[in-house]
Amino acid sequence: MFDLVSGGLSGQAFAAALTVTLFAGFVKGAVGFAMPMILVSAFAVFLPQELALAGLILPTLVTNMSQAFRQGVGPAARTARTYRRFLIATVICIAVSAPFADVIPRMVYLLMLGIPITAFAALQLMGRSLAIKLHHRDRAEWGLGVIGGLYGGVSGIWGPPLLVLLLSTGADKVTMVRAQGVVFLIGAVALLASHLGTGIANAQSLGFSAALCLPALVGLYLGYAVQDRLDQTRFRRWTQGLLVITGLNMVRQALM
Repeated sequence: MFDLVSGGLSGQAFAAALTVTLFAGFVKGAVGFAMPMILVSAFAVFLPQELALAGLILPTLVTNMSQAFRQGVGPAARTARTYRRFLIATVICIAVSAPFADVIPRMVYLLMLGIPITAFAALQLMGRSLAIKLHHRDRAEWGLGVIGGLYGGVSGIWGPPLLVLLLSTGADKVTMVRAQGVVFLIGAVALLASHLGTGIANAQSLGFSAALCLPALVGLYLGYAVQDRLDQTRFRRWTQGLLVITGLNMVRQALM
C-alpha cells in the first residue's frame, strides 16, 4: 500500500514531500500562488524530474478548485470571461509544450523565466510603475498566456506571467486571488490531460500526487486565515517580494 502512494520513495523522502507540500499550500493560501514553484524547487533536490512534475498535478488541481470557487460560481465564471484570452493561450500552449517536458534542458527554461520575473518584481518593489496601458491589454493577455502555457507544459509552472498581468493591471486582492485560482485550475486540468498522454502521469505517479492533496489542502486553509488579514498594500508587497524570491531561486537552480 505504501508503494502505491509513495511513488517508490523511501519513507524519509516521502515525509519530506508531504512537509514541503504543506508549506507550499500555506503560501498559496496566503498570497494565491507559488505552490508549483515551491514544489518544483524543493522536489528537484530529492525527486526525479518526471516524478516531481507529476506529483504537483493533483495538489495544484484541488487547491485551485478551492481558490477559484471561494466566493461562489458566479464570480469565478465572470473572472474566466474577463481573462479568457490569457486562459485560451495558456491551455493551447500547455498542450503544445507538454510533449517536450523531458527534452528541453531544465537550465534553459529556468533562466528564461527566472531572470525577467525577478527584474519585473524588483522594479515593482522599488516603486516603478509598470502598468499595462488599456489599449495594449488584449495583446498583453495573449502574449503572457502563450509564455505561461509554454513554460507550464514543460515545468508545471505557469503562474509568474499571470502575476505580471495582474500586478500590471492593478487588480485588487480578491480579484487577484480568484483570477489565479480560475486560471491555475483550468491550466491544471490541461496539464493533467497533457501528461496522461505523455505517460508522466501514470498509476504510480498519480498515487503519489493524490497523497500530497491532504497536506496541500491543510496548508491552504491555514494560509487563507493569513490572507484575510492582509490589506491591499501589504498583499501586493508580499506578492512582489515572493516573486523576486521565486525568480532568484529559479536562476540559482539553473546555475547549480
